Amino acid sequence: MTRPLYAIGDIHGQHGMLEDALARIEADGGPDAPVVFLGDYVDRGPDSRAVIDTLIKGQSQGRNWTCLKGNHDRLFQWFMEDTPRHDPHLLVGFHWFHDRIGGTETLASYGITFDDQTRLAALHEEAKETIPPAHVAFLNSLPVLHEANELLFVHAGIRPGIAIKDQTEEDLVWIRQEFHSHKDPHPKLVVHGHTPVNEATHYGNRINLDSGAGYGKPLSTAVFEGADCWLLTEAGRQPLTP
Repeated sequence: MTRPLYAIGDIHGQHGMLEDALARIEADGGPDAPVVFLGDYVDRGPDSRAVIDTLIKGQSQGRNWTCLKGNHDRLFQWFMEDTPRHDPHLLVGFHWFHDRIGGTETLASYGITFDDQTRLAALHEEAKETIPPAHVAFLNSLPVLHEANELLFVHAGIRPGIAIKDQTEEDLVWIRQEFHSHKDPHPKLVVHGHTPVNEATHYGNRINLDSGAGYGKPLSTAVFEGADCWLLTEAGRQPLTP
């Protein structure tokens, strides 16, 4: 019998939603249930710090948790380097503290506030003094994909026609159109987040679990037995099919 495997979509600082999701998983699969988190733990929502604390605590307790890297986690990671690094994938005029990105809310969860007269160097120095080293180490440790039998878990998606081993981090955390428009089978069923949809959706060759928690919408949690998928809801398992 295939052991159930669980996945949680983009959390974006929604700690209460994360706690609810973990409780549903434990009720369905027990405290040792394997869980894959699809990245984007930070930005937009109110409590990125608590989300990272919870993930670090779970891993330190030996929970079978795989935490993948999302593009927002990488934005935070790169800001915390000795010299802050800008992600060139962002649109011209965008940066981690742009209203649409969410870095302001992430730093606020650590008690760091600023205005548009604050110099980046001063903000970076305060962040280096305030952000726990364990949180920086967590960001630096995140893998970009996880394979499990028929399933491939990534944050954003994969580039069609490229072997899994040859996929780049840039695509795994950022890709959209080329991946979404591809209708043929991938080497494995791809489970991802990154692009918010109205509700978790099965497209046949991929499953999108980003249901917009970063914008206050429900956080999606799924359970897999082989390639069969169900959403975990307040009413229990609900089949998720193409």
